[in-house]
Amino acid sequence: MKRTLVIGDIHGGLRALTQVFEKAKVSASDELIFLGDYVDGWSDSANLIEYLIHLSLKQTCIFIKGNHDEWCEEWLRSGNPDNKWLFHGGQATVDSYKMFDVVTKQNHLNFFEQMKMYEIDSLNRLFIHAGFTSMQGPQQEFYSSNYTWDRTLWETALAMGSQMKNDSVLYPKRLKLFHEIFIGHTPTLYYDIKEPMHAANVWNIDTGAAFDGRLSIMDVDTKEFWQSETVQNLYPNESGRNKK
Repeated sequence: MKRTLVIGDIHGGLRALTQVFEKAKVSASDELIFLGDYVDGWSDSANLIEYLIHLSLKQTCIFIKGNHDEWCEEWLRSGNPDNKWLFHGGQATVDSYKMFDVVTKQNHLNFFEQMKMYEIDSLNRLFIHAGFTSMQGPQQEFYSSNYTWDRTLWETALAMGSQMKNDSVLYPKRLKLFHEIFIGHTPTLYYDIKEPMHAANVWNIDTGAAFDGRLSIMDVDTKEFWQSETVQNLYPNESGRNKK
């Protein structure tokens, strides 16, 4: 039976991705939606991108672009790394490419350039890395950087509490635009939670794989989810992303 599975921020943790795929029994019939931030953190960033490129040849994959992916894309294009990027995991990504030739790097750049900023499916579910601020939806977003950087959408959903109904005049209009919204970008570890979080109609699938959390994958229809073990355990001699 075909499933639609959404995957949280991976941050170079290829071992975590293959492990959670095994736990979820992912097959070629499943549609996979990745929420971005494929790189920066663990040492397998370049290997992960190569893996994802080959995976997309075998089954339906939708790749959403994250803020770390934008940094990596610009470096692959220009050869000039952003110092802020290097501090926030980019150095591990640069190091992971040392054994890759120019042709492979160009293929990876093409892969980043073809990523989507968001996806809206036939059931009016939005998949986006971070968020948007426009009350007309991401299609009308004035600042495109919000797709990969915004946290106000998630903070708004959290602040609403569980009592407000979507027919209330106080219910945020941008949340009413979609049946459900799936995001990454803000690790649930910030709230001392290790599993995907749900607030209003927003699901946060970033469970801190970049740090000392786990990588999560969720069936968007049933909300069943699977997690890798703590990614740090899979890369015992590494420290992951800088937490500042």
